[in-house]
Amino acid sequence: MKTFFRLIALVKPYFWWMALAALIGFATTGSGIGLLMTSAYIIAKAALQPPMVTLQLGIAGVRFFGLARGVFRYIERLISHNITFKILAKLRLWFYDAIEPLAPARLMHFKSGDLLQRVVDDIQSLENIYTRVLGPPLTALLVAALMWFLLGVYSLQAALLILCFHSLAGIGVPLLTRQLSRGLSVGIMNRKAEQQVLALDLFQGIGELQLYGQLPAHLAAMQSAESGKLQLQRKNAIIEGLHESLTGLLMNGALIAILWALIPSISTGVVNGISLTVITLAVMASFEPFLPLPSTLKHLEADQLAGERLFEILDAKPETVAPLTPLPFPAEHSIQVEQLSFTYPGSDTKALDRLTFTVLPGEHIAIVGPSGAGKSTITSLFMRFWNSSEGSISIGGHNITLFDPEELRRQIALVSQRTYLFAETIRENLTLAAPDATDDDLKKALTAAGLSHFTAKLDEWCGQHGMKLSGGERQRIAIARVLLQHAPIMILDEATANLDGVTEREVTQTLNAISSGKTLITITHRLKAMEQYDRILVLEKGKIVEQGLHRELMDGNGLYRRMWELQHVAEMTG
Repeated sequence: MKTFFRLIALVKPYFWWMALAALIGFATTGSGIGLLMTSAYIIAKAALQPPMVTLQLGIAGVRFFGLARGVFRYIERLISHNITFKILAKLRLWFYDAIEPLAPARLMHFKSGDLLQRVVDDIQSLENIYTRVLGPPLTALLVAALMWFLLGVYSLQAALLILCFHSLAGIGVPLLTRQLSRGLSVGIMNRKAEQQVLALDLFQGIGELQLYGQLPAHLAAMQSAESGKLQLQRKNAIIEGLHESLTGLLMNGALIAILWALIPSISTGVVNGISLTVITLAVMASFEPFLPLPSTLKHLEADQLAGERLFEILDAKPETVAPLTPLPFPAEHSIQVEQLSFTYPGSDTKALDRLTFTVLPGEHIAIVGPSGAGKSTITSLFMRFWNSSEGSISIGGHNITLFDPEELRRQIALVSQRTYLFAETIRENLTLAAPDATDDDLKKALTAAGLSHFTAKLDEWCGQHGMKLSGGERQRIAIARVLLQHAPIMILDEATANLDGVTEREVTQTLNAISSGKTLITITHRLKAMEQYDRILVLEKGKIVEQGLHRELMDGNGLYRRMWELQHVAEMTG
C-alpha cells in the first residue's frame, strides 16, 4: 500500500474538490432514491383514490427529485472530470520534471517502447485514481448511512439487515471478484507494454527484420502478445458480469429479508402498505452505487502497478545534479582535464584512465583513436551526462560540477554522430537552440550551414526522426542549431562519420568556418584534414598514448601513423 499512499499524496491538493464531488455524487444517488420513493408513494396512494390535495406533496417530490437528479449528475460529472484532468496534467508535469534530470544516464537501461508505455499509458491509467478508486466507495458509504437512517425509523432489524447486505455488496463481492481476477490487471498492462515494445521495434527495425528473415517471427510474437491480452480481457469481462449478477442477487435478497422483517409490523400499525412500497423501491435503488465497487479494487491494482512502474524510474538518483549555488559560466574558456577516469556502471573496465590535457581558448584540437577507445565518453563527461569516477574537468579554472548543468550545455555546442530531429517543422527543430530567434536569424543560420535552399521551407515537416531529409541535410541542420546557440566551445563527436566523401568534405569546411575564434574539440576515428588542428591527442583503451601535431605524429611509428596508413591505403586501393 506504500505506492497507493504515495499516489494519494500527489492528489492531496485536490482533496476538497474530491470531497465536494463525492457529496454531489451522493446527492445524485439520493435524488434517484427520492425519485423512486415519491413515485412509489404517489402510485400506492393514488390506488386508494384519496383527495387530490393529498398527492401534492408526492407530486412536488417527483418534480424536485427528477430535476435534481439530472442537475446533480451534471455537476458531479463536471467536477469529477475537471479533477481528473487536473490530476492528469499534474501527473504528467510531475513525471516530466522528475524524469528529465535522469536522462540519459539513468534511462539507458530501459527500452524506448517500455518508457513510452510508462509515460503514456501508465500515467493515463492513473486518471482512475479518483473516478474509479476514491469516489465510488465514498458515495456508497454515504448511501449506506442514509438507508440505515431511513429504515431505522421503521425498524432496527430492517436497518441491520440493509447494513449487512450493503456490507456484502460493498466488501464481500469486491473481495471475491478481486480474488478471482487477481493478476488480470497486471497481466493486461504487461501485455500492453510488451506490445508497445514489439510495435516500436517493428516500425524502427522493419528493414533489418526483412533483411534477416525475422519479420514472420516478430509478427508471430506480436500476435502471441495480442492473443494473450485478449484472453485476459475476456476473463476480466466474465468476472465483471459475475459481480454485477452477484450485486443484483444481493439486492433481491435484501428486498426479501427486509419485507420479511417489516410485514409483521403492518398489523401493529408501525408500517402501512404505502410505506412498505416506498421502502421496497428505496432498497432497490440503494444498491446502484455499489455496482462500481468491485471494479474499484481492480483499478486500484492497476493504479498501484502503474505507480510502481513510474516510481521505479523516478526513485532513481540523478547521475548529475545542479549545485545549490551554481557559479556563473566564466568569460575565460580554457579547459583543464586532470587525471580523468570513468567506468560505466556494471563494467569492470575503465572507459577512461587518468586523462590529462589542456585546451587553450580558441585552440582547435582533435581526439582520435580506434572504436572503443573512450572518445565519446569524453563528450558525455563534458556535457555532464555522467560524472567522472576520478579526476576533474575544469573550465576557466572552475570544476564543471560547480556550474548549472543546463547553463553548461548552453555554453558547449555539440554536433554528434547521430543528429536527432523531432517530427516537427524545420523551424521548430532550429528554435530548440534559440527559442527567441527570428525568421531572419533562422535563414542566416541555414545559409551559413549550406542550406540556403531551405530558407523558404521553414514550415516544412521533417518527418519521423527527420527521415524526409538526407544524412547530410540533417547534419547541416545540426550545424545551423550550433550557429544559433552562439556557444564559445564546440565539440564535434564523429560529426561526419556517416556521410559520403563529398558531403563529408562540404560539412567539414562549414564546420571549420563557423568554429573560427572558438574553442573546438573534434572527436573522430577518421583521420581527415588533420593538418588543420593545433594539437592531436591519440587515445587507446582509455589512455592518451600520443599527442602532438600531425607531422610530428607521422614522424613517429605509433598508433596514429598506423591508423593513418591503414585508412589512406584503404582509400587508395578502394
